[in-house]
Amino acid sequence: MKGKTAVITGASSGIGEELAVALAGRGANVVLAARSEEQLAGVKQRCERAGARALVVPTDVSDPESCRRLVERSVEAFGGIDSLVNNAGVTMSARFEEVTDLSLFERLMRVNYLGSVYCTHFALPHLKARRGLVVAVSSLTGKNGVPGRTGYAASKHAMQGFFDSLRIELVGTGVDVLVVSPGFVVTPIRSRALGADGIAGHGDTVEEKSNKMMDAPTCANLILRAMERREREVVMMPAAKLVMALKVFVPGVLDRLAARMMKQVRP
Repeated sequence: MKGKTAVITGASSGIGEELAVALAGRGANVVLAARSEEQLAGVKQRCERAGARALVVPTDVSDPESCRRLVERSVEAFGGIDSLVNNAGVTMSARFEEVTDLSLFERLMRVNYLGSVYCTHFALPHLKARRGLVVAVSSLTGKNGVPGRTGYAASKHAMQGFFDSLRIELVGTGVDVLVVSPGFVVTPIRSRALGADGIAGHGDTVEEKSNKMMDAPTCANLILRAMERREREVVMMPAAKLVMALKVFVPGVLDRLAARMMKQVRP
């Protein structure tokens, strides 16, 4: 990673912040993208203390023009892009029958799915020039549905399908695609979840449930290792392979397990 340039969306907190600091510790140049310039400034300081050159680019990934500017500024600052980490995301916490503001489904798609499409579209020529790496931070919810997360699961399923297809299209170009599927991770995304009314702040109280979830630095280090190995996919929960097998052979059992798991991590 030394001397290479990584662009990270959703870098203002959680997994994105910790991954940026981990990459900085490996000597990478890091481009930090998120909506909050103030929060990004704090992350930049952490990255610079780790010895990296860091650039802050306030970005709304749901806006294609904002994504184009992110890529342009990254190339202007560092001459190219070696890795793009599509990490920006928003979640929800409401059963479908409770939803009163249907626009929350569009918002989830625009941030989680289309945001990664936009950033990848503009970055791809630069990634091809350096035989780079595209990283999609998806979720286990992108592989199996979860109650209370219908719109979030749909957006992550879309991510999975898009990047699996893109990986095949890019065979022979030198560009690799890594899809990361974390399980439950302690990050601010949960407390900012969209509720049935489409307003943020209806999420879980992670402090009370953190002993049942992975911490963000551990998750970031697993992603960094996969990036260095240029793996194609990382599924983080130890029981995830069993979960995927259950989906094929006994889907009804998996549905009951998913419902039980959500009761354990929600207040």
